[in-house]
Amino acid sequence: MFQGSVRGLKIVKLCAIVSLPIFLTESKVLDAHTIVSDYDLKPISLPGANGVIVLDHLAYDRARGKLWVPASNTGNVDVIDESTDAASPISGFKTGEVELEGHKVRLGPTAVSIGDGVAYIGNRGNSTLSIIDSQTLERGESLQMTPASPETGGSPHGVVYVVTSRELWVTTGPGKSIEVFDASEPRHLKWKLRIPLDGSTEGFAVDNERGQFYTNIDDMGKTVGVDLHSHKIVSKWDVGSSDLQGLALDTKRGFLFVACQDHVVSLDIRHGGKVTDSVTTGGGLDDIDFSAEQKVLYAAASVTATLTIAEVSDDGKFHVRALLPTAREARGVIAAKGKTAYLIDPAEGRILKLTHR
Repeated sequence: MFQGSVRGLKIVKLCAIVSLPIFLTESKVLDAHTIVSDYDLKPISLPGANGVIVLDHLAYDRARGKLWVPASNTGNVDVIDESTDAASPISGFKTGEVELEGHKVRLGPTAVSIGDGVAYIGNRGNSTLSIIDSQTLERGESLQMTPASPETGGSPHGVVYVVTSRELWVTTGPGKSIEVFDASEPRHLKWKLRIPLDGSTEGFAVDNERGQFYTNIDDMGKTVGVDLHSHKIVSKWDVGSSDLQGLALDTKRGFLFVACQDHVVSLDIRHGGKVTDSVTTGGGLDDIDFSAEQKVLYAAASVTATLTIAEVSDDGKFHVRALLPTAREARGVIAAKGKTAYLIDPAEGRILKLTHR
């Protein structure tokens, strides 16, 4: 199922990579003439890892310097300290067989969002939301979300805390909705309302400055913006692809980045969602991320086993800063402080920590 790895290496040094063409299975070539060196890629093994671990939506707690990793089929959520790389498991999450794209897969916790002193955990294995103290890592309440419930439309897929409205927005799978919970009491969620959608969702980003929640409607190939206050769809864009994955946001300058099958598109949401640029990354994208500190986009392609690091200029144009080899099936990336980022490596059951020397 999975091929390729950086097994057995404590740190993979990515140095002196110049003018290296990386060939894609689609017979395209990534333009790598701007590749630079001085990056380190360090594998961090997850507790209890024994083969493939299903990894999806990570969360980074900037205030505490912690990376939250829902290690789905292990029944753990692992919390990694950025200063020591030590992983502390929070165990005991239920797992269950879930059908995904015609296959039965054992899943547990798959998504995390950092709230006000707590972390919210979405579990697709038993359709629950759990609350964890983000300092002590102690378990709190758990709320059932089942497709049969009159108040919820499916199991949690993406979990997103909205700070301005003190709400938790939960995209559902395979339900065609966003479930909104009142999080004004952070340790006691209350279901509030459902936002019906025309299809299942993929990817998410919150724009607190403009008051919108962005997601992709996978079945339609559309990217939409939902008003955080009225809970109505107020924006809809077509980026020219039917295979949409993750989203990332440059809040300050107003650019929304949409991951497609093998490239990322930049939308100027200040001017009606105009497409400003596109950068080829290689196939197999998932979650992408943008570092506001560095003004760079991170996009990890699992098919080509590469990470694209692209600077975004004030006009929304991409300028590739680095194209780095990673590991086969390494997909999904989240930016941390400075020039640090984390990638998921499900085939090897670990996280890859990227740092710049």
